[in-house]
Amino acid sequence: MNEIKNTERELHFFRLRLTALGALVFICFSLLLARFIWLQVIKHSDYAAQAEDNRIAVVPIVPNRGLIMDRNGVVLARNYSAYTLEITPSKLNLDLDSVIDELSKLVTVDIKDRKRFRKLLEESKNFESVPLRTRLSDEEVARFTAQRFRFPGVEVQARLFRQYPLGEVASHVIGYIGRINQAEAKAIDDTDDAANYSGTDHIGKEGLEKSYEKQLHGVTGYEEVEVSAGGRAMRTLSRTAAVPGNNLILSIDIELQKVVEEAFGEWRGAMVAIDPATGDILAYVSRPGYDPNLFVDGIDQQSWNDLNTSLDRPMVNRPLSGTYAPGSTFKPFMALAALELGKRTPSQSILDPGFMILGDHTFRDDVVGGHGMVNMHKSIVVSCNTYYYYLGRDMGIDSIHDFMKPFGFGQVTGIDLDNEKTGVLPSQAWKRARFKTAQQQKWVGGDTISVSNGSGFNSYTPLQIANAVSILANNGVVMKPHLVKIIEDGVTRARTLTVPKESYRIPLKQSNIDIIKSAMVGVTSEVGGTALNAFVGAGYTVGGKTGTAQVIAIKAGEKYHANQIAERLRDNALFTAFAPADKPRIALAVVVENGGFGAGVAAPIARKALDFYLLHKRPNEKETTKVPKEDADSLAPVEGYEEERGGAPEPKPEAAPANKK
Repeated sequence: MNEIKNTERELHFFRLRLTALGALVFICFSLLLARFIWLQVIKHSDYAAQAEDNRIAVVPIVPNRGLIMDRNGVVLARNYSAYTLEITPSKLNLDLDSVIDELSKLVTVDIKDRKRFRKLLEESKNFESVPLRTRLSDEEVARFTAQRFRFPGVEVQARLFRQYPLGEVASHVIGYIGRINQAEAKAIDDTDDAANYSGTDHIGKEGLEKSYEKQLHGVTGYEEVEVSAGGRAMRTLSRTAAVPGNNLILSIDIELQKVVEEAFGEWRGAMVAIDPATGDILAYVSRPGYDPNLFVDGIDQQSWNDLNTSLDRPMVNRPLSGTYAPGSTFKPFMALAALELGKRTPSQSILDPGFMILGDHTFRDDVVGGHGMVNMHKSIVVSCNTYYYYLGRDMGIDSIHDFMKPFGFGQVTGIDLDNEKTGVLPSQAWKRARFKTAQQQKWVGGDTISVSNGSGFNSYTPLQIANAVSILANNGVVMKPHLVKIIEDGVTRARTLTVPKESYRIPLKQSNIDIIKSAMVGVTSEVGGTALNAFVGAGYTVGGKTGTAQVIAIKAGEKYHANQIAERLRDNALFTAFAPADKPRIALAVVVENGGFGAGVAAPIARKALDFYLLHKRPNEKETTKVPKEDADSLAPVEGYEEERGGAPEPKPEAAPANKK
């Protein structure tokens, strides 16, 4: 029997299904329409901006770093372009060692490169590219490019590199740049300059490269590039050029610098030469030096260990950070203080028996039997210790402190380098602050005696000593010592002086200054002058002062014999000078560590510097013969006289400690 269909019922269900389907379609289209309105109308501007950002990549343009030149235009720091092979660890699809091993089959990668890479990797973020090899040859670039598809995360980049063409010469002045580490990156991010360092990998680390970083760096430019979905650059839409950094024109005469560095030979020490009228530093020598080129790409561990563990401390900036007792180079300032404060007259004399007794202490002169009758002029010429023992006793330590302070002793000079040390200009207040116990804090007479002779607690940088001599040569007019003379705009070439005027003047009587200068001329020109031998036939008049300062104390009753003492424990040799004496164009201070007599080692270095600067005379082969360190003790300045040593009292239970480096 055939089943009778209920047509009406089926039609009803069909209509219901059709209605439901239509409703579902309507709802779906409504949602799509709503989403379309949301995306295309309400959020149009936001997504349009995002789409534009995806289409356009902003690429930073790193500016050319400014050049560093000496006063005559000799380039001391410059830029050059080269290819570098860089790895971004986060983009690698193999372990790092495997990638480097494979790369070494295409490009030479030695052990030094690997060690440097590991060191840089530790200082970098995971998403940053780190150089494995720099200065690739064209052949190496071609070999890698042909196999680039095998090395995702590895790229060849064209970079600007810094170069120091003179190597070690003036290395402590120029300093160096190095790769930005994490601490430096964080510091940059916390400043307003963060955007200006976009794309920059290097920053000044030491010397002028560091202290003038903002001037040298320039302003980063930007390029808007249209890119495809695959990230390939299609075309450049706009470009804002980078502004190159400013150039630094130094006050340094690099040829004078070379002469002095060569004159030091194997000796350790420092020399600073200044133009008294301007404060221009003409030479700034710290020996030994180092090659700043080692640091540009990231120094390898072996080279760093060699520099960092060397007993000669080549990384120490001695003129800025080394502190030394000035020895007898302090005496002209003591004599000037005596005149200004009315403690002595030029003609007032003492009978020097070769010692002074203070309480139960005997302070001895280096000349057995003394110098006889000694006035102020002779006290400087022959460097009579006893004269200054009595003078120091009569002046008192606080008067000495107050007079010496304006000359820059124990004060930062404000030179345009970072990390300048203050040194120590002692006083009663200083000793109370320096020591803990009441006995240690007490200032005793022996302390003053030692200080007055340039030893004891005195501790100054070679820069401070040179600055003081420059002020004396300039008749009390203080010019701030500086290494950068002119800043030259990187675009317009407009020039600006860094120190256009004097800082201040010390109120001194010209007649008193002339007395001291005359005595210092006698040091280099009169019979008995401690530096007479060093300046025979100089061809110009020079005022000078020799000095010798203890590194260790000698026991009571013992005589100092350099050849019986370990070389690094021998006395330091010092010499200060200005020339020509009537109108000084140069003032300088030389410190030779463990050099012994100032006249025997330090003064000849100064002579070579003055000969070159004033007479354009280079040392000939015979003149540049270095005095062997073991023979330095035999070089007495004038027959019958011994060079003065920073006077150590005998015995010495309460007197000031021996001078240390």
